[in-house]
Formats: sequence, structure tokens, C-alpha cells
Amino acid sequence: MNLEQINRVYFLGIGGIGMSALARWFNSSGLPVSGYDRTETPLTDALNREGIKIHFDDNIDLIDQEVIESPDDSLVIFTPAIPKDHKELNYLQSKGIKLYKRSEVLGMITANHFTVAVAGTHGKTSTSSMIAHILKASGVNCGAFVGGIMVNYNSNLILPDKKDDCIVVVEADEFDRSFLRLSPNLAVVTAADPDHLDIYGDADHLKQSFRDFIEKISKDGALFIKEKVGNEVDVESLNVGEINNYGISSNGAKARNIVAVDGAFSFDYVSPNTKIEGLKLHFPGRHNVENALAAISVALKLKVTPDSIKSAISSYRGVKRRFEFIFKNEQITYIDDYAHHPEEIKSFLGGVRELFPNKKITAVFQPHLYTRTRDFADGFAESLQMADEVILIPIYPARELPIDGVNSEMILSKMELGNKKLVEQEDLVEALEKLELEIVATIGAGNIDQLVNPIHKMLKEKYEVVKS
Repeated sequence: MNLEQINRVYFLGIGGIGMSALARWFNSSGLPVSGYDRTETPLTDALNREGIKIHFDDNIDLIDQEVIESPDDSLVIFTPAIPKDHKELNYLQSKGIKLYKRSEVLGMITANHFTVAVAGTHGKTSTSSMIAHILKASGVNCGAFVGGIMVNYNSNLILPDKKDDCIVVVEADEFDRSFLRLSPNLAVVTAADPDHLDIYGDADHLKQSFRDFIEKISKDGALFIKEKVGNEVDVESLNVGEINNYGISSNGAKARNIVAVDGAFSFDYVSPNTKIEGLKLHFPGRHNVENALAAISVALKLKVTPDSIKSAISSYRGVKRRFEFIFKNEQITYIDDYAHHPEEIKSFLGGVRELFPNKKITAVFQPHLYTRTRDFADGFAESLQMADEVILIPIYPARELPIDGVNSEMILSKMELGNKKLVEQEDLVEALEKLELEIVATIGAGNIDQLVNPIHKMLKEKYEVVKS
């Protein structure tokens, strides 16, 4: 399909983080955009305010009739999360209207623009948002599709000043091999740890998918890959031109003189060709310093000056639910994070411990998916033990049906930590209120984010200093 010939766009599942970014992209071009979603959320409210018509009833009469009457110049995008018995889905299919996945449409967009694609089982949202911010803050004409709400822009999308000749930064999702639809000129790979084994079956097939992604880089393009990951996927054997390694202590771009100060990390960027001293990143965690190494390397490749990079890194404020400070005073600190893989939790809690070495850390974790819990129960138990106190709530199933014997207790039983317990989600705020807390961390990719405001309210009432 030629996107230049599209006159309207309709979405089935418009409220997701990725789908809503596409909706905003097309809406910014002046096209009529509308769609369905199951529930009203802050994201759908924002889309409505921007002039995008959304309904929440599965009703074929609510579909934009011009989509039905003029299918040849209409683009219909759906999310695989839409159930197979969905009335609107089946109606559109019965009319012979072609439906496209988000990844297919993102592939069409990247085919028409110089593209920086950021892949990885973790770290891709933070890294892609850093690249986008450095470029935008440095005056580069760029757009970005990011899998989280960037704090600097309060959006998951950055629109270019003009779409002609712009650079597009895109988060490349390995789930369902979606990233193989992209056409990257520059690509970043942050991690290739086993994940989504319900899709891939085993770690070897996942790594092969990353190898396939890397080989999609244009012949005159470049790869930026964490050195450890490059060794894991045997990147030297692939058909790719320029390969750039990075890592805290890699042979390529690395960080020196890392110091945690007042919730920020100061460090020097050192590569074979460039040194930038005194960088300050207000987005804690050594894993985020590592993500910054990749972002800086890409920006240098795109001819952004070291001074502009240094300024942009200092002004970068991260992504919501990625090491996000919710509340902090002299008594209590509350941090929320999207981590949902053992390695992500290890990096996150490691960062918390580095910032607060003498404080008690209470971690609240909601496992995400039955299959991931089954596959990584040992890893979750090990990583969560980096906290002093752990509370687990029941698994968030997302797209999955229950698996017999797989539950949060499965993780809890493998933990040697003495201070641990399982509570129901609706009882969590009350359970936390009864504890003496110093550092609270909520962790997970499910609907634990719905508890952030209630926990914040409780902590503020309990620990707020009363001024006389």
C-alpha cells in the first residue's frame, strides 16, 4: 500500500502505546483518524482532545462509513490483541478490506525515511527515547515512535518539523518478530536475553531473529551493539558493514569515571575517536549509562556535535515507568519501574542500591504473563532478592490463559529472602501502610501502574513532613 494515497485511517485497538503513536502520526498529516478501543484511558482521552474520534463499543455501526465505502484509499490497522470474535474485525474482513498490523505500517514508514531502529529484549525504550531527544534538542529534523511516554515531551511520539527528509527513530519490537518488517539505516541492539519463549520456543531461535534483524541494515548503514550481545549472536559472521561495540567497559564506546550524585550519574564517554567529559544523566542506573553510550554513538554518527550531545544528555528526563521517581522527601522515596524480566529487575534494583546504599528497599513485583513466570521463576527469585523486603502480587495474564501450577507463589517459594510475602492486588496499599518504609519500588509491566497513584497518596499522607 502506498501511504501517500491514503485519505483516512481507522484503528482497531487505538489506545495502545504503539498504536496511539501511529494515530498521532497520521493525524498530524491532516488525515481523518478514528478507531475503537476496549476501555477509556488517559491515552484515549488525549487522542480525543487532539481531534481523533474514538468509541468503546464493539459496534459495526460506529465504524467510519467512508472506510467501508472507499476501502482502496483507507488504511485499517489492527492490534493482535483484538479477539478473533470481535464484531468490527470480522465485519471488515467480510467486506474484503485489507487489515494491517502496526508493525507492517511502521515498516512502510521506515521504508520512506532514513531510519534509526533500536532493538533489544530490554533497554530499547530508554535508548530510542535518548536518541530521539539528543537529535531533537540538537536541531535535527527527526520523528520518533517510542514504546513509552517520554517525560520531556509527555508523549510516545515526536513529530518532525517536516516529514520530508526527516530521520525517524523507531523502537524495534522483537515480539512476534515485528522488527523484521523495518528497514533500518542505523540499528542498535541493546540485549538479546531469552524472552518471549512462547513465541520463539528457545533462546537460539530468539538470537537468530536478532541476527535476521541485523542483516536488514542497509548496506551503507551501521550497527551499534552492546559488546556482550555481539558475542552472543556472533555478529562478526553476519553480512553487515560497519559494526560499533559499546558497553561500560567495552573495546568500543565505554564509560569512565562513573559517579552517582544526587540521583544522577556523572560519567565520561570514551570511544576510539571521541571523548566527551563530564556528562550528567538525570536518569539513574548503570544500565542507563550504558544505554546513553549507544545513544551518544548514534548521535555522533549523525554528525551531532559533542557540545550539543552533552547539553541534550543533561536535559533528558527519561521515560515514564522507567526508574521514575514518584515521591521523595527526607523520610521516603518511591520509584516505579516497568521491569518485567529478571535481567531488567537486576539492573533496576542494582541502580536503586547504588543510589541508596544504606536504605531498606521494599520491592513490590507483579509478574507479567504465565509463560514468562514459568520460564524465568528462578531468575525472578534471584533478582528480587537484591531488595531487603519483597511483596508479590498475582500474575498479570495479559493475552494468556492460566497455566496450572504457575502463579506468584512459584517465585516466592524459590526466594531465600526471609522478609517476603504475597498479597492480593486490592490489599497492597493497606499492606504497605502497615510497614516501616524507606525506599519503595513498584515493578512490573501489567496493571500495577494503576496502583501508583494510590500508593503515592498513602505515602504522602503517612510520611509528608507537617510544616508548623
